[in-house]
Amino acid sequence: MTASSKNIFEEKKLGQSQDFGLLKKLYPYVKPYRMIFTYTFILILLITGLELTIPYITKVVIDRYIVPENSIQLKKKSQTRFLRCDLSDPEITRIVAAYPALFQVDKDTAIISYKHLDDLPKTTLVHLRKDDLTGVSYAAAALFIIVIISFFLNFIKVILMEVAGQKMMHDLRIKLFSHIQGLSIHFFTKNPVGRLVTRVTNDTQNMHEMFTSVLIFVVKDIFMLIGITIVLFSIDWQLSIVVYTVFPFVFYAAYKFSRSARHAFRTLRIKVAEINSKFSETIGGMQVIQLFAQEHANYKKFEKINNAHFQAGMQQITVFALFMPLIEMMGSVALAIVIFYGGESIIAQRISLGTLVIFISYIKMFFRPIRDIAEKYNITLNALSSAERMFLILEDHDMLPEAGEEKLTQLPARINSLGFNHVSFSYIKGEIVLNNVSFNIRSGETIAIVGPTGAGKTSIVNLITRFYDPDAGAIMINGIDIKRFRISDLRSKVAVVTQDPYIFSGSIRNNIFTQTGPVHDRKINDINYINDILEASYCKRFIDNLPHGIDTEMTESGSSLSSGERQLISIARALAHDPDLIIFDEATSYVDSETEKKISEALSNLMKNRTAIVIAHRLSTARNADRIMVIHSGKIIETGTHEKLLKQKGFYHRLNHMQG
Repeated sequence: MTASSKNIFEEKKLGQSQDFGLLKKLYPYVKPYRMIFTYTFILILLITGLELTIPYITKVVIDRYIVPENSIQLKKKSQTRFLRCDLSDPEITRIVAAYPALFQVDKDTAIISYKHLDDLPKTTLVHLRKDDLTGVSYAAAALFIIVIISFFLNFIKVILMEVAGQKMMHDLRIKLFSHIQGLSIHFFTKNPVGRLVTRVTNDTQNMHEMFTSVLIFVVKDIFMLIGITIVLFSIDWQLSIVVYTVFPFVFYAAYKFSRSARHAFRTLRIKVAEINSKFSETIGGMQVIQLFAQEHANYKKFEKINNAHFQAGMQQITVFALFMPLIEMMGSVALAIVIFYGGESIIAQRISLGTLVIFISYIKMFFRPIRDIAEKYNITLNALSSAERMFLILEDHDMLPEAGEEKLTQLPARINSLGFNHVSFSYIKGEIVLNNVSFNIRSGETIAIVGPTGAGKTSIVNLITRFYDPDAGAIMINGIDIKRFRISDLRSKVAVVTQDPYIFSGSIRNNIFTQTGPVHDRKINDINYINDILEASYCKRFIDNLPHGIDTEMTESGSSLSSGERQLISIARALAHDPDLIIFDEATSYVDSETEKKISEALSNLMKNRTAIVIAHRLSTARNADRIMVIHSGKIIETGTHEKLLKQKGFYHRLNHMQG
């Protein structure tokens, strides 16, 4: 594991108990569909019973009709077997009379050696064994019916499992998505996008395979093994004991395999997430990579991660490459034992030919579930590794606490004041970003916050919007600590215009009018309302020039728009939000003078009759503010108007002089 990945969902040593714990955590997602699993379980019992019946019918056919068990031997040590015929049948009496040299008659019974059956004409032989042929026909019909029934039962079983599996994955994916949306911004600063995407896509798909391909099928395989064991011991316990001497070695090999494969799969899941993270980072930073000619260096980094994934994959394959042939070999050994001891028992006339055939059939069937379980264990390990990583996210409660219902306070209809009361804050413990900051903003007032990079300006924005909570002190709205308000209610009163606003894929209409509900649905189709917002934000002109106007579809991040156009859309979004408090993180840094003028006028419309905080990176932006606060090294060192601060000839004066 790389150094970076150690800080992100650090691996724990998981043993059998932890794996069982993961299955217990998955139970709530299975519970709503337990009736489907119950029906499937019943189908599995029926299907298993039908599959176990097929070899037994074969034994019956062989022993009763092909080489009947009621055939006799005239001498105890003789290997010659004779067919008994009932002379009460006139046709059989006629056949015996026609071939007296081949039959021995004893009262109402005639017997004929099996080796002399070939001397009879085919039509005569058919009549002589018509009961046997009828029995074989009935057995063949029964097998055909069993196959047809099994086909339909298997079809229903697969449909039921897929329905349950898809629904469970839908629920799990929604739970993950909802939980991730509720986590704090701090969580996303330490977890790369590719890793989170892997959890919601690849890992949930692995869980789907386990639910649909493992749970019920493993139950079926276990029932099959138990059923075969019961049938074999009921037919001949001596031969069964001899054959089952192989199985302790099989179970020991399976145990060793499980220990090795578990580690391989856990490593593989980590490497898949690292590949996704690196690829996501590469796509996002492609412009920088190409600009600084870092393609080769980035390729080498990806090659290293990909090679680690290859090694983990080879470790997994090696384990299976050893285990599967070993199981095949042990299956052949068991079959050889059956043929040797079974053949000897037939010669000694202790068992019938049908018994040997059924043993061979069941032994082959016995090792098929073992191979299946090994393959399903492959899927299970993959799924448990995925479940482990998903539950690390679901159990991560890195989110801002909200007061209990009894302590929650209704957010005032209007923000009349905003204050910082001796607020201190740090992103990393011991590295103070804000130190004992206090200030108050009145309703309708525009405050500009200026200071050098890293002084703590953006941190003030993060605290007001409750992306983070202060380490000490309190942030007050109308004299009430903002921790007593619902976070969603608080943010409904605040709009932030950032330097580089994010544009979502979808139409411009849905990017601007982001609220939901019946009022939103009415407004986004109200032409007059839309035009007012677009005019006030200076968006109408460039939006009207787009191919489909406001319904033009945007690519991810709005890459088809200029930086200035994205900022104007962000202002339109804030206007549509109709907030009490505007936070403007100076958005004029990357635009030309004409666009800067439009943004400035749009912001004036936005801030009209509203409280505003302007994070000014250039002092020209701060000059018209009602009050300017100068922050340096996490402390507010000067406060006043532009003219007042210049006259003080302090830090603000020096900043103004430096910017010319």
